[in-house]
Amino acid sequence: MRHHGDAPGRNELGDFLRARRAALDPRRTGVPDDGRLRRVPGLRREELAQLAHVSPDYIVRLEQGRTRRVSRPVLDALADALRLAPDERSYLFAVADVTQAAPARKPIEQRVDPRLLRLLDGMPGIPALVLGRRQDVLAWNSAAVALLTDFGALPPRERNLFRLTFLDEAFRSLYADWPRVARECVAVLRMEAGRNPEDPVLTALVGELSVRDPDFRTWWGSHQVRGPRELTKTYRHPVVGTLTLDVQQFSVDAEPDQRLITYTAPPGSPAEEALHFLLHWSDSGSRRVGDARAVD
Repeated sequence: MRHHGDAPGRNELGDFLRARRAALDPRRTGVPDDGRLRRVPGLRREELAQLAHVSPDYIVRLEQGRTRRVSRPVLDALADALRLAPDERSYLFAVADVTQAAPARKPIEQRVDPRLLRLLDGMPGIPALVLGRRQDVLAWNSAAVALLTDFGALPPRERNLFRLTFLDEAFRSLYADWPRVARECVAVLRMEAGRNPEDPVLTALVGELSVRDPDFRTWWGSHQVRGPRELTKTYRHPVVGTLTLDVQQFSVDAEPDQRLITYTAPPGSPAEEALHFLLHWSDSGSRRVGDARAVD
């Protein structure tokens, strides 16, 4: 039996296929109604097999984890049959390759380039963070402190957006629509877990969140996935009230595992006015960096 908090990658391929099959409306696939009563929603195994041009027994073995040897054409056929979105398709290929992955190596310490730190300090009017693996907060500027939280006051282990979103009451209360944001966090975490199935810190994080938050347990089991993207978030800030900001993510060429995150408001909008007021009001002395070496 699979328990919440088990290591990502234990049978991610089978679990994902089952979840996506159950979530797919058969009418979207053109499967004719044969008049049989459906005991559960979604596609039957034999229907998925027919659409992907494989045997039903092969689908059973994949879902039960009895085989993981899947060729690229078969993965493409399964992804097409399940109507997977690009992020879901990428995740399918990532977890199908789990058994062929190289032995786990000790993660390299997460360090932020001094030039990137200078960039953060040089944009005082824009809240900005540098995120590393598992959405660990490696660096921040004073504007991010004013908007989100004083990361410098947190132990390095707790400087993690997944952990803060689910386990920190003050942080989660910032979101006007916390359930939507939290579900997106789970989808991003699920994607990262599929790409890094042997990461012990990530495994421990999933286990802790599963034990401590019932919503996380439920959403983790749904196997929704997505990668980082631009989005809009609405905050309920204790100082300036409601403001809606654009959240953009930029890759860091020198560090593939790191991303620069910025929070901006449309010019002339009420949110821009509120953000300006907040940044002028804040007299935070926190400039930027946490001890990234303590994160791993």
